Amino acid sequence: MNLPRNIQKALGIGPLQKLHHLRVFLNRWLFLENWFPHVPLSLAMAVLGLLQLAPAAEEALGTSLFSGHLSAALHNYKYSGIHNMPQVALGSTMVLMSVGLLFRSRLAWFIAIMVTSTSLVLAGMPRSTSPYTGMGYNILFLVLLLLSRRRFNKSSLAAATLFALGSAILLLTYAVIGSYELGQDFSPPIEDFVTAFYFSVVTMSTVGYGDFIPKSPQAKFFVISIIVLGISLFATSLSAILAPIINRRMRLLIQPKGAVMNHVNHYVIVGDSSLARNSFRELTARNQPVTFIFQHPPEDGMYQDTDVIIGDGTDLEVLRRAGADKAKAVLALGTDDSENAFVVLAVKELAGAAKTVAAVNDARNMPRVRRVQPDLVIAPQVLGGELLAMALSGEKVEGDELLARFLHFR
Repeated sequence: MNLPRNIQKALGIGPLQKLHHLRVFLNRWLFLENWFPHVPLSLAMAVLGLLQLAPAAEEALGTSLFSGHLSAALHNYKYSGIHNMPQVALGSTMVLMSVGLLFRSRLAWFIAIMVTSTSLVLAGMPRSTSPYTGMGYNILFLVLLLLSRRRFNKSSLAAATLFALGSAILLLTYAVIGSYELGQDFSPPIEDFVTAFYFSVVTMSTVGYGDFIPKSPQAKFFVISIIVLGISLFATSLSAILAPIINRRMRLLIQPKGAVMNHVNHYVIVGDSSLARNSFRELTARNQPVTFIFQHPPEDGMYQDTDVIIGDGTDLEVLRRAGADKAKAVLALGTDDSENAFVVLAVKELAGAAKTVAAVNDARNMPRVRRVQPDLVIAPQVLGGELLAMALSGEKVEGDELLARFLHFR
């Protein structure tokens, strides 16, 4: 979307805004919001997990799942130089987290960062057989995860609890099997699964009675990994489970108590102006569902029984909460023309089917606002001035001409 320089200056559009407009354009044509970057990263995470599970699967089945060269490469694709390190636990965690990444879960993103970082640390340990190509793949994947951190913002109590429980079970499995396999590297040796389970729980909880001491470098690295993973998993799971509850409570305290509405086939009004209030009144009088987006909580009691969202109307997450992508129309009716224009751009970035309506309060901004291509431009302030001038000068007012001046369709 190319805007003239004078319009860019008037709307405060700089280099960052130009990149934003380019992203809006690509999103409209490629539907990036629906699949990028969470789908590619989810597939990449699944591949990492399957690479870990493949050698164990071949050993369990007693046969080669792939061709000779590929099978040999998979058996060399190990994140640890420790003999018989339980790759099943690590691979299973990666596959599980790939599902979470597909749903843009914040908890799954963090655990994916944690697991990938751990695999890189283990790959650098002595006697590691991990090829450089495998390490490079992990490093690239880790960088892409970090760059995409803002896109993984979903926090669901049910999903967080599920992933936290699954991750805890996998981490405990990793710790128990690893402790048993490395039992002879401890003093005294860990010789059964009951003792390995006891040591794993004590170590993961950072209690550390000191009755089992790692002697070899491999065992010491293994214990360090259990402690780091255990602390990280506990802290992340706790915040992921508590955050949705706290946010919901805070939202109920901040937002006015309104009706709970299904955000489908409704109207979204952004802005607190006379036009916005009157539009809300007329729409509700016709039994049309309306969701209001306010920058700040309204002080009067006019919206006590209304679905109200508190936030920035140009923010994509706020618009999603209001269901703007599933609305009949989004009405940008604020008092700032440039703000209304950016609301229209944000709605278009959602790539939904909602129509867009933009209010213009200054006649000089009319052509500028129309450049962002809203479906309808409404200019009541402009109309009032023109009507007054026409009445005072004795001009004849035509209905069609009046409608054309008042409403501008695209």
